[in-house]
Amino acid sequence: MLSLLTRRVVLVTGKGGVGKTVLAAALARAAAWSGKRVLAAEVASEGNTPSALAEALGAKASAEEPVRIAPGIRSVLLTPSMGHRRFLQDTFPVRMVADAAMRSTAIRRFLHAAPAFGEMGVLYRMLDLLRQKRSDGSFEHEIAVVDLPATGHALAITQLPEVILKIIPGGPIGRAVREGLSLLTDPRSTGTLVVTLPEGLPVSESLELVEGLSRHKVPLSAMVANRVPSDPFTADERAEVDSLNAAAGPLLGVRALKRLDRAVSALERLQQSSRLPVFSVPEMPERGPALSERLAQLLLAAYKSSPAQAGKATR
Repeated sequence: MLSLLTRRVVLVTGKGGVGKTVLAAALARAAAWSGKRVLAAEVASEGNTPSALAEALGAKASAEEPVRIAPGIRSVLLTPSMGHRRFLQDTFPVRMVADAAMRSTAIRRFLHAAPAFGEMGVLYRMLDLLRQKRSDGSFEHEIAVVDLPATGHALAITQLPEVILKIIPGGPIGRAVREGLSLLTDPRSTGTLVVTLPEGLPVSESLELVEGLSRHKVPLSAMVANRVPSDPFTADERAEVDSLNAAAGPLLGVRALKRLDRAVSALERLQQSSRLPVFSVPEMPERGPALSERLAQLLLAAYKSSPAQAGKATR
């Protein structure tokens, strides 16, 4: 999974409640610990929106301008309004004209009401931040880990380039969208993780999301089954437990056993139905920043012990 850290953009998506934000935070931590300058970005409707991603990284809040929240990590909210502002500033040679345009009630209404223009603002802001460079010519943000909204919004953002180009194929808007399309559809630049839970409905929804993203040529890297319950039994021990339950009636722990069985079934279906690699993340007792830190440690440990990395170490 950490091979994704060679990309400029890692998109993390999934249905609400599956733990995608904590996984995005863990990836951001792992990238920073690997020596990258990381932008932890969260899509938001407004600049004063509480940031779940920043909280998962141990920060109190995020903002529309990048804020350093940990060594190697800057946090930002990707909002339509900031994207519109930066687009107008880049388009008009005089900054004052762009600022005046953004103060216009009529223009703001148009930008919010026009089809796909909200998503265009988010995409342009992401491009703007990825273009930024340091005095030595290197990128300010070597990698952006983007916590996308829940399933429907993620599809809207990935459909955006095609929608906009049908409406406005040329000019500065068309050029900006083509640049965004080039970034989002290039597997050398972008990777996408789809996060789910080992349960029937979330697995179905995640497989549908993968199909939707595939139709729009978004590079898909892997699926992640999050919060997978651990199985404390060997096959023989489980057979004995099932035998006792059948003979004596339901005992304490039957509900946990049923949940475990559902998880096993859901994982088997996910692995059989998905053409992508499927990674399992175990259920853990930690919460909040401690959980994202623990996940980052596990990701790095798994990456360093992988055959590819072991081969590099012996050369």
